[in-house]
Amino acid sequence: MSYRANDESEVNHARAMRITEIMNDFRVIQHHIAQIRVQPMREESELFGFRTLRHAISQAQAVLAQPFRANLPAPRGDVEQEKEQLRQVIIDAAVRRFRVHKNYLQATAALRWINSRNAVLGGRSPHAGHAPALQAIDNTLQAELASITNQRVELALRSQDAAQGKWLEEDPSLALILEYIQ
Repeated sequence: MSYRANDESEVNHARAMRITEIMNDFRVIQHHIAQIRVQPMREESELFGFRTLRHAISQAQAVLAQPFRANLPAPRGDVEQEKEQLRQVIIDAAVRRFRVHKNYLQATAALRWINSRNAVLGGRSPHAGHAPALQAIDNTLQAELASITNQRVELALRSQDAAQGKWLEEDPSLALILEYIQ
């Protein structure tokens, strides 16, 4: 589609709004992850669920610490340069949101594991009688983690955005997101 300068300026405004939406989602997810507080007993801290939770939180923190990756000059009023810069920011923001959303899903799966484990143990130390129930909880966590695929994360984010009527025309594809993550 061919745009006149004024039309392109309006599309650039839509791009800027999309960046704001994506970064707001990113901020909200990061806030939820930052609120997670779990203090396992020393003997429990290396169990798979607690390790999974620590890993998800540290990965989300690493995304937050990463610098912006675009290598573009400041647009200085050039509509085409502004367009390209906004597209790069959309990609960067979408990649960040995708990564932390996946981390959040992993963290919440680990929290369910912790809650289930606590419910089975009821404040007591584990013993042989707990083994079948604890194994079932471990298996459930493994299955949940396996279900958190890149395709599922993308579908969840796109479905949510579409349901809210957001402008998605220039959101990066899953293939491009994964290319940036590699």
